[in-house]
Amino acid sequence: MRTLLLVFSLCLAFCIVTEAAQHPANITSTAVWQIPATFLTTAHTACDSMAPSNLLECMVGQMKKAGAPAQSLNFTRELYKQSHGEFGIMTGFQDEGPVAFAWITYPLRANTNYGFLLLNGQPRIINVEDLKLLDTKTMKQSFQFQDLKGQFPSVDVWPGDRDGKVWPNSQAGPDGGIQFTVEYPLINGCHACARAGSAVFNWNFNAQGKFLGTTFEGLIDPGLQ
Repeated sequence: MRTLLLVFSLCLAFCIVTEAAQHPANITSTAVWQIPATFLTTAHTACDSMAPSNLLECMVGQMKKAGAPAQSLNFTRELYKQSHGEFGIMTGFQDEGPVAFAWITYPLRANTNYGFLLLNGQPRIINVEDLKLLDTKTMKQSFQFQDLKGQFPSVDVWPGDRDGKVWPNSQAGPDGGIQFTVEYPLINGCHACARAGSAVFNWNFNAQGKFLGTTFEGLIDPGLQ
């Protein structure tokens, strides 16, 4: 009898651990950290000479010394793993249930230092600057885009210059789902080239937070921005 109880207890403990691993707790605003003005200088001094394999833990160590909470450290580690080596710090968060969105600061980037993520859905972390997920096929087939190509032959959609100040719009989607409306710059061939307006896409999720893909909503003329 004792043996059966022991086996049952072990099985129950294993199931609980497995369930927790498969369904980690939601990311929340407790992971937000406002970066002190001196952090970047101190972190560069401490970590610039580190081997790439040690860079993450060095930067996380500097975050901890500067007062970042444990949840922020954990999120930075999770993002680093999910993004295959991108060091980012959550600096803003808003829960829209079942999906949240967060502003991310990437202090080691050379150019665009800000980004935007959709969190807690399926998948758990989605980078809205992943242009492969945008419905660019529909955009490029639109009359709006074809007309724009006449003036800007090399125009295409580019990652947004997020500053953490303007939150994207969210609205109810079909069948209890949720949509996030995000704008992207249209640029004529290179980062410093002429701006040709913006493209607008919806990021669509069902009521359970499963990502359903994006839909092209239209273009905004640069004169109207």
